[in-house]
Amino acid sequence: MNRIDEKFLQLAKAGSKAVVPYVCAGDPNLKTTEAIILALANNGADVIEVGVPFSDPMADGPSIQYACQRAIEAGTTLPKIFEMVKRIRKKSKIPLVLFSYYNILFNGGFEKNVKLAKEVGIDGILVVDVPFEEYKEIAPILKANDIHLIRLVAPTTNGERLEKILKDASGFVYCITVKGVTGARVELPANLKDRLTKIKKLSPAPIVAGFGISSGAMAKPIAEHSDGVVVGSAFVNRIAKATSQEEAVESCLELLEDLKNSVK
Repeated sequence: MNRIDEKFLQLAKAGSKAVVPYVCAGDPNLKTTEAIILALANNGADVIEVGVPFSDPMADGPSIQYACQRAIEAGTTLPKIFEMVKRIRKKSKIPLVLFSYYNILFNGGFEKNVKLAKEVGIDGILVVDVPFEEYKEIAPILKANDIHLIRLVAPTTNGERLEKILKDASGFVYCITVKGVTGARVELPANLKDRLTKIKKLSPAPIVAGFGISSGAMAKPIAEHSDGVVVGSAFVNRIAKATSQEEAVESCLELLEDLKNSVK
């Protein structure tokens, strides 16, 4: 069984909700990323999204844009990220989702990169800029390698389209909480709870909500109506402010503790 499926089964039996941190690989360098991922894995993170830096991250706000830029300038590449994941797998069984734009996975061959992802221990892939209508191009390849295609549902996705996206969803569904790009916010839409409840009823897979969640206080009401939360920019901002690897790890663990305590 895929590690993502195992994790959500464990959480469901325990009556718990998932905390899913996002980390941009290579920001400020892969050594720090590896240390942060292992620290998060050892201290209660349930799934971790490993962001692949891209030069034109159109779905991301300034925090992750700058993180991508720093990572690219540090020489981060997909093969180097796979090597990092291989090292992490020697120490941790935490479910890992590769968060990427299609160009990077297409370069060198999508099927080849998916097979490499499977070999090093990736459990799910979220391809940010591939719309539902194009899933047929990538879904069979992922399924053949037992890697979940993590589906995105936007705030504007409704009706028949929503039902089609959710119909055969697996792993988990990423519910985008706000219109626009990623980035920590101070408040979320008033109708978010009702929307999450609706999606949860329709989805055969667990649903997690992300975009804009910056604290445990924001995560708590969202977790009450979903199966977990994704937090990205808030972690990225802490890493950017840190002056050492140790400080980056410590700061990320502080945020993780706040989130875990809030969604219990």
